[in-house]
Amino acid sequence: MSILLEVCVDSPEGLAAAIAGGANRIELCAALDLGGLTPPPGMMALAARAPIPVYAIIRPRAGNFIFDADNEAAMLADIDAVRAMGLAGVVIGASRPDMTLDLNMLKRLMKRAEGLGVTLHRAFDLVPDPFIALEQAIDLGVERILTSGLKVTGSEGIDLIKQLTIRAGDRMSIMPGGGVNLGNVERMVRETGVHEIHGSCRKQVESTDRRAIDFGFQAPFSYVTDSEIVQKIRGILDEIGSGH
Repeated sequence: MSILLEVCVDSPEGLAAAIAGGANRIELCAALDLGGLTPPPGMMALAARAPIPVYAIIRPRAGNFIFDADNEAAMLADIDAVRAMGLAGVVIGASRPDMTLDLNMLKRLMKRAEGLGVTLHRAFDLVPDPFIALEQAIDLGVERILTSGLKVTGSEGIDLIKQLTIRAGDRMSIMPGGGVNLGNVERMVRETGVHEIHGSCRKQVESTDRRAIDFGFQAPFSYVTDSEIVQKIRGILDEIGSGH
């Protein structure tokens, strides 16, 4: 059994590191420190040359996932841009004020994304009833749900992730995310039975350019995708997949 590794990246360097480390799919973002925003056209164009599938997150701003008509218009245009750039798919999500999935908006986004792969993002983790939301997502026709099991991290939500995976069966993939790292990835895969997993595979680096920090161009610490972490997680997944 092969277990797929999706790595989220927000820079050209991160894209290259994820591919070099053996990622199977990319979630392309801007501003990962804000949970990921829609990547700019230049990043999409660069990622379109990648040897593995790339899904772009469609999220026009930071904050909640309750979107008005202007935000929806931006998301529809961004889906068009993803198709025009030749990427494999999109990552979408939208909430109603009560945190249930905004099915009407999601149906319109799905219609615009016809022919592209679609992941439902962690707007799912805010829903009041995950099993109702699971059936709604299946009816929408998305390929997978990215979820931390309604907890802040996937390791905290592992029990629900397992239940969702069982309930979904072969109708849809459940992809754990949220704080996936070298220390917990094996447990998360073995205990849930999932076939794909999502992580940033980043390490913290200290910024050394004092002027850039003083001017506000750079934070004192930042996070960068590390090809070695990608490679090590890929190795763990290969070992699990081989039955060891």
